[in-house]
Amino acid sequence: MTLSLRLAFIAACCTLSAFPQDRSNPQPDDRYKADLLVVVAHPDDETALGAYLARAIFDEKKRVAVVYGTRGDGGPNAQGQEEGASLGAVREIEVRRALAHFGVMNVWFLNGPDTPHQDVLRSLETWNHGDSLGRMVRLIRLTRPPVIATWLPDYVAGENHSDHQASSVIANEAFDLAGDASAFGEQLAPPRNREGINNLTEGLHPWQPQKIYFFSDTAHADFLEGKGPVYSAKDTSPSQHKSYGRLAAEECAFHLTQPDSGQEAKAALLKNDLHEFEEPVRFIFGKSLVKSSVTGDLFEGVVPEGVSYQRPPGFIPEKAPQPALALGGPWSFYQKFWQAHGLDHLADLVPPEIEIAYSTVLTIPVVIENPAANDLPVRVSVGVPNKEWTLFNGAGAFSVRARSDYSFHVLAKTPEKKVSGWQMVTIKAESGGKSIGSIPVRIRLDDAAMPQ
Repeated sequence: MTLSLRLAFIAACCTLSAFPQDRSNPQPDDRYKADLLVVVAHPDDETALGAYLARAIFDEKKRVAVVYGTRGDGGPNAQGQEEGASLGAVREIEVRRALAHFGVMNVWFLNGPDTPHQDVLRSLETWNHGDSLGRMVRLIRLTRPPVIATWLPDYVAGENHSDHQASSVIANEAFDLAGDASAFGEQLAPPRNREGINNLTEGLHPWQPQKIYFFSDTAHADFLEGKGPVYSAKDTSPSQHKSYGRLAAEECAFHLTQPDSGQEAKAALLKNDLHEFEEPVRFIFGKSLVKSSVTGDLFEGVVPEGVSYQRPPGFIPEKAPQPALALGGPWSFYQKFWQAHGLDHLADLVPPEIEIAYSTVLTIPVVIENPAANDLPVRVSVGVPNKEWTLFNGAGAFSVRARSDYSFHVLAKTPEKKVSGWQMVTIKAESGGKSIGSIPVRIRLDDAAMPQ
């Protein structure tokens, strides 16, 4: 044997001997197993469920893990000078300490940037939708939760933060993909050598969650009645001998960079005035793959050994048989999203609504669809509440090409004077004197509204 062949043989033997002789196939790491996976957008979002989490963790002995879409690097700082990426680093530590107070140690981030806005499509863009979805699927497969709780995937008048909505969109998509063995296959292939380096693939297993629930940052809770389970924050924890509201305030008080959560919680505890933390925690039933009532407990019907993968309904495109007027942007997206993920009941949860600040420009995306073989002449009119409103764009006449659609935006400046109650903006379209649709959009005015 020549020297070169002998050296090659020795190298091959060394390479083969590097592989472990242990042929066992370890089970998933139980240290990361969760009963409930909370999927939210920013550090302190978990405080929306604080009283329920205290109940679930301390007295129901549920294992909780939390995933955050961002580190909250776009917010204000009520505690120090740090901003931007430095603020995100601070808030990550704040939330880890806050959850550690509840005994929750398994906390992950999807690495999206904080995007203060109301349009979910904007946040999905800045978060790099596909990358965030892959990360979320990975974390569901790692934590193997039967139940997921996340923000409401809908456009509601309230804070309506686009990041909140994006975290829910990604959680719902991952709910339907984590059990699919054809999705993100690189996560499922076993590693070549789990005890070495250069493993190539991840060694996870498909996991099908069983139930998903939502909660909302709405400014009005009227539509939540009867839509899901409700948990009291005034009840006393048998194990902690405090109300769940007080426990929630204690957890929230770690978020001191947050003026509207951590600082308020700190002040509330000092004053012993916990009314802000004693509101009941209200959930909205999303869907269940096991037998469960709408208002029953989050864990009602859960099968401990898990369930097999169930394919979601999917989106089936339908062309309007006649010319049609519809809302575009996030409203159009949600109509398709709900159908694709078996959440059709959300379509009737709230009518089209927006919260926006005074003396600013309201934007309403609109689409006119023309399925006919001929171009369609259209006239659009927009009704605003009164003369205090100024219409900039949207009304007028134009033509929609055959077998096509046309998108535009209604733009109107809101009034400077304070008003109470819903304000109504109505968009109408007609062709040849015949109506092709009318859309009423109710508006709530509040200077604290998120940029639209």
